[in-house]
Parts: sequence; structure tokens; C-alpha cells
Amino acid sequence: MPVRGTKARSMPREEFKREVEKELTGRETEPHEIIYFKMYKSQIPVIDQALETAALMLGTDKSRGYCLEMICADFLAGANLDNGDPQILLQSLRQFLKFLPADQKQAFLGHVNGRS
Repeated sequence: MPVRGTKARSMPREEFKREVEKELTGRETEPHEIIYFKMYKSQIPVIDQALETAALMLGTDKSRGYCLEMICADFLAGANLDNGDPQILLQSLRQFLKFLPADQKQAFLGHVNGRS
């Protein structure tokens, strides 16, 4: 149902923006922020290459923000392998598992469950 009139005026700004985006695109979005931080020009090629590589692995329809999230999840998973927080590793594994094709996902789960 479109957001109109009194309801629109009484909504918090971010919720209103999400409702408008949902109406325009037909998709539900989650709250988001634009984050700014300083990078040196010498760092940009490495960051761009990492984002491009992640986009190729995850699918080119993924946003740069999503690609950055997956790069960070991968980093955290590696950093927490030894004496780290096992919840972070588990969260990273869940994220990566959803990118496997169904047959590879089943093979992986079979291996984890000792069936292969």
C-alpha cells in the first residue's frame, strides 16, 4: 500500500525513505548508512581490485557494500581461526555457504556430517 498523506508525515525519515524505495523498486530494503573514510591514492588500486574480485566471485549484481562486507567476513573468519571468537567464524561460514551451488552445498554439508 503506498505511503501517503498523514502517515507519511508521521513516519521517521529513514522509514519513509525505505517505504518510497520499496514502492519504486518493489523490493524491501534494510536500514543503511553511507560511510566515509580517508584513503590514500596508493591504497585505491588494491581496494578496487579486491572489490572487483569479490564481485566476480559473488556475482556482479552485488553492491560494492555487500562485496566489502564479504571481504571483511573472510578476514574475520581467518583472524578468528586460532583462539578467536567461534561465533564470528560460524557467521562467516554461513555467509559463504549460501553462495555455493546446491550440489556443492550438499556435498559440503555431507562432508561436515561425516557422510563423505
